[in-house]
Parts: sequence; C-alpha cells; structure tokens
Amino acid sequence: MKTLVLVFHPHLEKSQVNRKLMDAANETGDVTVVDEYAAYPDFKINVEHEQELIETHDRIVLQFPFYWYSSPALLKEWEDEVITAGWAYGGGHALKGKELKLVVTTGSDAAKYRKDGEYSHTMEELLSPFEVVAYKIGMNYAEPFLVQGTATIGDAELDQAAADYVSAILD
Repeated sequence: MKTLVLVFHPHLEKSQVNRKLMDAANETGDVTVVDEYAAYPDFKINVEHEQELIETHDRIVLQFPFYWYSSPALLKEWEDEVITAGWAYGGGHALKGKELKLVVTTGSDAAKYRKDGEYSHTMEELLSPFEVVAYKIGMNYAEPFLVQGTATIGDAELDQAAADYVSAILD
C-alpha cells in the first residue's frame, strides 16, 4: 500500500513531536512525506499537484497538531480547495476506496479528552468531521493515531511514539 503523509504544522521548525514523527516517516523510505506549510506558506495551494499526489497513493495520512479543538488553518484550506466536486464527489470518485488516517498531537493529556474530563468531549467526537468527510467521498476512515500530552512528553516516550507511529502508518 502506497502511503502519503501530509504534515500540516505551521511551526514545524519549533515542534519537537511532529518533527520527530515526520522524520521517522521519512526514514522508512516507504512513504511520501510532504510538509504542507513549507510547500504553501502563502496558502496558495497547487490543487492539481495535490490531487495527483493523492491519486498515486492508497493511504492518505493527515498529520497535525490539535489547535483549539480543530486542525490548523492550512489543513482546512487544503480540504476546501483539494477535495472538490467532480473529482472527489458529485460525479467524481478519485478517493473512493482509499484510506484516510489522522495523526494528531495534543499538548494536553488524554484524560482531558473524555466526557468526564476537562474538555467534556472525546477525541473521537472532536475529530468526527474528518470521519464524515471520509464517508462522503468514499474513503475508508482508519482509527486515528494520537500522541497526547506532548507538552510534557519525555525523550523515551517520544521515541516510543515515533516507533508506534511508523507501525501505524505502514500497517
């Protein structure tokens, strides 16, 4: 299965966790990894190029930090521009049968993302718009890979997360 990892982090140069995950994916040699903010710092997305990339891969991984219980702005712009009628839905089926996997990092620990936690919502609930999009365009929505508590993650935990991440995106 050919895997495409699209990394959406507006400050990747400052990121310990997302950078480590991206580097681990790159080191496998088995995946195509794209830093979307480096590719589109002006938010002017090359839609044709992005669609061609997606068409040549079977698994699409969207990797991003969780910002205000959502995705970074460029990911939303990417969705709006790339996942278009006539190509992905509304007569087009370019993504049908492909897998969508989210890789999401949160500064807060997992306990805060429970019904009885500080945020009163689960990650499953907060990520549900991505699942609905996948359903709408005929993609298979895979269980998200979460790295939580990144604000306090230690080196050993980060190394383990990177190893688990590689397994999650290649399985």
